[in-house]
Amino acid sequence: MTEPQNNSDAYDSPWKEVLEHAFPEFVAFYFPEAYAQIDWAQDHEFKNTELRQVVRDAELGKRFADVLVQVTLEGGEPRWIYIHIEVQGRRDSDFARRMFTYNYRLFDRYARPIASLAVLADADAGWRPDHYGFEVLGCRHTLEFPVVKLIDYADRIESLEASANPFALVTIAHLRTRQTKGNPQARYQAKLNLVRALYRQGWDRQHILDLFAVIDWMMRLPNALEQQLWQAIETVEGETEMRYVTSVERLAIQRGIQQGLQQGLEQGLEQGLEQGRLEGKIEGLERLLVKRFGPLDAATRKRLEIATLEQLDRWTDRILDASTVDAVFEEH
Repeated sequence: MTEPQNNSDAYDSPWKEVLEHAFPEFVAFYFPEAYAQIDWAQDHEFKNTELRQVVRDAELGKRFADVLVQVTLEGGEPRWIYIHIEVQGRRDSDFARRMFTYNYRLFDRYARPIASLAVLADADAGWRPDHYGFEVLGCRHTLEFPVVKLIDYADRIESLEASANPFALVTIAHLRTRQTKGNPQARYQAKLNLVRALYRQGWDRQHILDLFAVIDWMMRLPNALEQQLWQAIETVEGETEMRYVTSVERLAIQRGIQQGLQQGLEQGLEQGLEQGRLEGKIEGLERLLVKRFGPLDAATRKRLEIATLEQLDRWTDRILDASTVDAVFEEH
């Protein structure tokens, strides 16, 4: 999970998609005490539009995978839950303050109690920010919040493998990504094992696609091993008679194109339509290039940054059939 951060990805993590599709499982796995207090027979509702407004007003910058959810407690009382997934692989001295700031700004704007929960994916075992506050002239203002660190699960791999909760698999993927850093062959084998485990669970198609997206995003492989993996996945799908991932590879690329366009339109509301479309297309195309060919070098990223809308459209059209990065940019 840390490697995509080092590659400066500008798009939301697939963490966010799987979290939104399997929110009860997320809370049950990482925050069982909170899970026991929520009435899951009642619908929960994501409030990400409200969260984006608060983020803009707070001028705290883009957060990677935040969500705001309204749930109903067992006593029938509605509550909003703010969840932050910190994916950067190093300690951040401002993290606790940001949690504090989000919490009080959300409360101030919507006059609703806010529960703040955090998942940390860094490698520093000693860094566990779980509170922030201050005291002055007898006045005390403090926020304490539950924190989960993914590295704490490193000695529980066996129990994770036996779990039917999808976030057990996500956690294994994170741990295996760290363990195989600098060893592509070991990562290939670990990734294939996770894909096999994914299909053994018997989850529905959307669960499998969401979880595969997280695994694929975390455990990037060199292009040759990536192609080898797709062939292996075809075999797995043949054995399980579940044509989920390989049958939608091209559709996923097309979906990514549409996401890039949509992101451009959303940015256009804030930054000017033309500039927003340009930035959205750059981010969408960058995401597709990384998925097809692996991490991009500095020259390729620079080429994207200075491209025109016409060039981006032309390159996007080629990505479905291009065999290499250079083929995408080749001018005839």
